[in-house]
Amino acid sequence: MDRPDVAPGGHAARPGPARPRGGTADAVVIGAGVNGLVAANILADAGWDVVVCEAADEAGGACRSGETVRPGYVTDLFSAFYPLAAASPVLRALDLEASGLRWAWAPQVLAHPLPDGRCAVLSTDLDVTARSLAEFAPADAGAWHAQADRWQRIREPLVEALVATPFPPVRAGARLVRGRGVAGTLRFTRFALLPVRRFADEEFAGDGAGLLLAGNALHTDLAPEAAGSALFGWLLAMLGQDVGFPVPRGGAGQLTTALVRRLHDRGGQLRTRAAVADVLVRAGRARGVRLVDGTTLGARRAVIADVDAVTLYRHLVAADQLPARLLADLDRFQWDNSTVKINWALSAPIPWSDARCAGAGTVHLGGTMDDLTLMSAQLACQQVPADPFLILGQMTTADPTRSPAGTESAWAYFHVPQAPRGDAGGQGITGQWAAADVAALVERAERKIERYAPGFRDLVVGREIQSPLAIEAANTALHRGALGGGTAGLHQQLVFRPVPGLGRPETPVAGLYLASMSAHPGGGVHGGPGAMAARVALRTAGALGPVRRAVTRTAHARIYVE
Repeated sequence: MDRPDVAPGGHAARPGPARPRGGTADAVVIGAGVNGLVAANILADAGWDVVVCEAADEAGGACRSGETVRPGYVTDLFSAFYPLAAASPVLRALDLEASGLRWAWAPQVLAHPLPDGRCAVLSTDLDVTARSLAEFAPADAGAWHAQADRWQRIREPLVEALVATPFPPVRAGARLVRGRGVAGTLRFTRFALLPVRRFADEEFAGDGAGLLLAGNALHTDLAPEAAGSALFGWLLAMLGQDVGFPVPRGGAGQLTTALVRRLHDRGGQLRTRAAVADVLVRAGRARGVRLVDGTTLGARRAVIADVDAVTLYRHLVAADQLPARLLADLDRFQWDNSTVKINWALSAPIPWSDARCAGAGTVHLGGTMDDLTLMSAQLACQQVPADPFLILGQMTTADPTRSPAGTESAWAYFHVPQAPRGDAGGQGITGQWAAADVAALVERAERKIERYAPGFRDLVVGREIQSPLAIEAANTALHRGALGGGTAGLHQQLVFRPVPGLGRPETPVAGLYLASMSAHPGGGVHGGPGAMAARVALRTAGALGPVRRAVTRTAHARIYVE
């Protein structure tokens, strides 16, 4: 793993301003993931004195990288491709390029090959994508162009509403509705609720477009038949069509490095190895935090929590400070599926049978729509899938700095149940994630890659396996390898995230704000939860226009009245 004195991606971190170990700041941020660092930067921009406390040896949360498989091969340890980051108005406003961030792109965005030799390709060149889909059905070239046109008409207000605005997104929502009328708005709402299988059936004649959409929806835990999977799959596909799936040049950790550098330049402080034990609450208001070493840090204005909802409400805040109804609702909180990730150092690029996969940064190995449905049904039945859907990243293809010339740094991940009750593959995998379980899954995944790329295993010169428990050990916010901070299912989105309430960063404790993926708008590297928490904290303190604290607190309290 990376040395503690080295920033993610292998670049030496610049120390922040020297300060006493205790003391008081305007705001204390718990967790130095992307959302925590975004919140800290926004507060620092407003002139607040900010301290970020991170339990791990380094910042980054799920945006970290290092030469963990083999020297000279940079591996992204968690997230890797960042279409949401590239399109996010939150991250664009921070101008991370001025702090050293550089993006890189693969020649093609995504490929989804089929065993029969067909392959759907997503490219930032609209005509390339359309020609690929026309091989499945000639009419689908025009149908995909129509979807791209639809995206361009609503792109800005939709991304703002989904990523940058607390619920309800009044201004962004008004921009979405403007010009569409009641009928158009109702039709868009219907589309947003559709399962991706149904949407593909309605809009396309062939299979290719539906595979691009369903594969992107499965980046979460949304099955082809899940309500809302059409919108999520369409959003990622259109972002890929528009901005690609870029990667930080030099490793995912470079995104973190830019955020930390920007924070330091504005006087903010980052403390690593500073795990928070408790949020200090007096008279119903968050007043700071206590670290596990006994140090207390006061917070004059806000405590921002970039931790999962279960950790915040079950471990960091005393139960007697929270409404009983919230704690009862938390019993129904649903995590997204667990993840198994395999990282490889390869002596040469992957020898794909279909050359169209060679230039794609991301390759989906999942077969047909029916195959994706069967795999998803096995997950829903708490079975380890017999033939998992692999999301595979070719990182050197996207960024040549990731490994020596002529080689490839690659990874693949796939989902397994949080608590498996059986193994649809018949190998008796128990979900305890002992060495035998993990080895069986690695064999299952590599055997699948071999079907599309004969000779793949001959190129492996290094391998690292991240089981669900290993992922959680490396980042405690990723509960048993859950990458999304909770299910992306419609029943836990908007006003239902993380529990029924306002869908906003405020918590029942005044001055305490939830800023993690467990909060609206959920998973993905876009900085939305962190930005929303910071902006609401600033408004509550009167730093961003009229103070609306009384209205917000009263409305939030009503949700939990017994």
